[in-house]
Amino acid sequence: MTDGDTRTPGSEQDDPHRATPTRQSRLSPVWIVPLVALFIGAWLVYDNYSSRGPLISLHMPTAEGIEAGKTLIKTRNVEVGQVETVRLSEDLSGVEITARMTPEADPMLVEDSYFWVVKPRIGRGGISGLGTVLSGAYIQLEPGESDVSDNSFDVHDQPPVASPGAEGIRLTLVSQTGSSLKVADPVVYQGINVGQVEEAKFDVKSQTMQHRIFIESPYDQLVTENTRFWTASGLDVSLGADGIQVKVGSLESLIGGGLTFGVPEDIPAGAPVEADTTFQLYTDEEEARQGSFNRHLDYVLLVEDTVRGLSKGAPVEFRGVRIGTVAAVPWNFSSIRDEQRDTLAIPVLIRIEPQRLGLEMDIDEWKTRYERLFNAGLRATLKSGSLITGALFVELKFDPALRGQYTAETFAGRPVFPTSRSGLAQIQSQVTALLDKLNKLDVESVLSGLDRNLQVSEATLNQAKELVSHMNQLLGSPETQNLLGNLNSTLQELKRTIGGISPNSDAYQDLTRTLDEVETLMRDLQPAARKISDKPSSLIFDSLDTEDPIPRAPNTRSSQ
Repeated sequence: MTDGDTRTPGSEQDDPHRATPTRQSRLSPVWIVPLVALFIGAWLVYDNYSSRGPLISLHMPTAEGIEAGKTLIKTRNVEVGQVETVRLSEDLSGVEITARMTPEADPMLVEDSYFWVVKPRIGRGGISGLGTVLSGAYIQLEPGESDVSDNSFDVHDQPPVASPGAEGIRLTLVSQTGSSLKVADPVVYQGINVGQVEEAKFDVKSQTMQHRIFIESPYDQLVTENTRFWTASGLDVSLGADGIQVKVGSLESLIGGGLTFGVPEDIPAGAPVEADTTFQLYTDEEEARQGSFNRHLDYVLLVEDTVRGLSKGAPVEFRGVRIGTVAAVPWNFSSIRDEQRDTLAIPVLIRIEPQRLGLEMDIDEWKTRYERLFNAGLRATLKSGSLITGALFVELKFDPALRGQYTAETFAGRPVFPTSRSGLAQIQSQVTALLDKLNKLDVESVLSGLDRNLQVSEATLNQAKELVSHMNQLLGSPETQNLLGNLNSTLQELKRTIGGISPNSDAYQDLTRTLDEVETLMRDLQPAARKISDKPSSLIFDSLDTEDPIPRAPNTRSSQ
C-alpha cells in the first residue's frame, strides 16, 4: 500500500487550496552562471600558473638602479623576465633579488649564464648605456653553454669580456708588483686589440697580482711557451746607464693603458700553450726581454768603491757587448764577510747570461771557463755609462798585471767575481796623491813671493792708472783741443798751398816758363862755358892764333 492509497475522500489532500508539494531538481539553473564563472576563473588561474616561467634568485652587492616590479631582464634587447622583489640578504652583505622569468628563458638558465647591470657608464672604452638614462637600468642575461640548470646567479657590474662560447684562450698573468691594469683593459698585439682583462685580483698568500685575460681567436695562436707579457703604459721614459730612452705607444695605450705581448727576437717562439697557462707579467718590454734569459751564472762583486749610480738592471759588458745584468745592489749586505778583507765592501749580485751571445753551453762548463779567465786577469770594475745621469754599469776587462793572482772566494754561498778599482776611483786616488805632494811643498815661501809679486803688480797698475789719468787730463785740456784745431787749419793751408802750385795754376805756369828760359839760357851758355873751360884765356883774348897785342901809350883822351 502506498501513501496515495491511504488518502480518504474529503481529506486535506483533496483540498484544492492546499499547496501540493512537488519534487524539485537538486541543481538549480541559477547556479550555472556562477559555476561557469568559477570554471573560467579556475581555468584562467591554471593558465596563468602554467604560463609562468621559473623563479630565480639574483645576488648583487648593491641594488643601485634596481626596482621591484619595474626592472626588466633582457637578452639581446628581448624581455625575458622581471624583478619581483628586492631585499637585503640575511647577513646584510648584499642584496637578494627575486625575478620571474618567461618560460622561453628556462633553457638559458644554466650554471655558466652571466648576468650584469646595464646602466650609463663612462670608461676607458668610451660611453655606454646611454639608452638607460630615460628607461632606467635593466639586467642583461648572457646565456651559458652548460647543460646544468640553475636558478641562483650573481649579477656582475661589468659585462663579460667574451661570451661563454667565444673562441679563444684564457690565461693567467702573475706579477710581483702592483699594476694599473683593471677589468676590461685591452690586450694589444702590435697595435691591434686581441683581447681584454677579465679579472684582476691580489693574492694575499703569494702577495702577487693575478690577472685573468682572454685572447680571441685566431690571435690565440700567437701565444707560445716563450711569449712574454708586459704592461703597455703608452709613454715609457727610462733613465739608465744607456742614457735617456723615451718610447711612445699608440694613442689608445696612452689613454687606456692595457698590456701587450710578444716573443723576444733572439729566442725561438716555442710550442703553443694550453688554456689557463700562467705567465709572468713584466713592467715593460726591456724587463720582459731580460726575463727571457733563464740560464745564468750568479756572481757577487765586492765593490770597495761607491756604488752610487749603480742600480738593478744595469748592464754587465765586456768590450761593449752586454753579457749580463746587475741583479741586486746591495745584496745580502749583512752577511758574514771574509776576515781577510780589511775594507767594508759593498756586495753586488750580477748575472752572466750566456744566452745573450746565442750560446747554449752547459753552465758548469761556463763556470770552469770563467775560473780560467779569472787566472788570466779578468776583473770587474764600475764605469760611468752617462755623464748626464751618473748611472754606472759593470765592465769586465783583462788586467795583465793581475794575471795568476786569483784566489777563489765565496760570499753568502755565491762565488765572488774578482774586481779592480774603477777609473773614477783611480782618478780619485791620483788626485789624493797629488794633494799629498802639494801638502808637502813649501807653499808659504811660494805664497810670500807671490804676494810680493802681486804687490809690485798692484803698484805698477796704480802707476799705469795714474798715467792714463794724466793722459786723459792732457787730452781733455783746452790747449790740446786747440792744438788739434790749429793742426787742422795748418793742414788746410798746406792743402791750399799745394793746390796753388798745381799744373793749372798761374804760379806753376810762371815757374815753368822761368825754368824754360833758364834752360834756354843754360843751353846758350854751354858753348861759352866749354870754350872758357877749354881756353880760359879766351876771356881775355879773342884767339890764340892772333898776335900778341902791343901795348900802346895811353892817349890823351884816354888819360883824361
